[in-house]
Amino acid sequence: MSADQRIAVITGGAQGIGRRTAELLAERGYKLAIIDLREPLPAVKAIEAAGGEVIACAGDITREDVVSDFARQVFARFGRADVLVNNAGISLIAPAEETSFVDYRRVIEVNLIAPFLMARTFGAKMLEARRGSIINVASVAGLVAVSDRAAYNTSKHGLIGLTRTLAAEWGGRGVRVNAVCPGWVKTEMDVADQAGGSYTDADITGRIPMARFATSDDIARAISFLADDRESPFINGHTLVVDGGWTADGSWESVRLRKR
Repeated sequence: MSADQRIAVITGGAQGIGRRTAELLAERGYKLAIIDLREPLPAVKAIEAAGGEVIACAGDITREDVVSDFARQVFARFGRADVLVNNAGISLIAPAEETSFVDYRRVIEVNLIAPFLMARTFGAKMLEARRGSIINVASVAGLVAVSDRAAYNTSKHGLIGLTRTLAAEWGGRGVRVNAVCPGWVKTEMDVADQAGGSYTDADITGRIPMARFATSDDIARAISFLADDRESPFINGHTLVVDGGWTADGSWESVRLRKR
């Protein structure tokens, strides 16, 4: 693999933000390795149809053995990884007092422990090369609290903390670590969450100054920017908020709606 051919590893690449990120990076010349809990065949077919090169695996990245085996496959095929996108995540909507230990732990495992395992495994190779970029997909729920999401909020706050810690430890050895904090994105996860009846599209668009959901492409482009060491070479330990103004706006609803 020549030095100018960049290799990106993406978790949760079967759908939503992960799939769009994989497609966008492929369009920009990256070779890809993607993993998801289920085989990401539609994403692979789309990338290959556009002329991209990709390997894909199915597996539970909360398990060390799965992460280690995936890394061996990536390094056997490509020899290295230049970019890691920790995108895989799950949600849980329930009042804190009704959240079971099992459910709480599972969210933490997927949203926080898995990114650590991936960063530790692929980051070690990046540190040897003294070059690399890791992007953790957090959330506005990692910056502010959203009710009925104790496990999710905690996991995303923790992921931002992990991002800053790794940036502090690894930046001097050439590995940049940053986070992207999406606002509400119209993905399969949102559809599943809304099915429970806890919120509507209008609840979200009414809260956002730009009056719309984010798209997977909005988030993928932010990830691509942070991945590219030509475009963001001195950005390290940063939390890039892509929320349409959600966390910036302290207005009450009537004021916000008058501005449209």
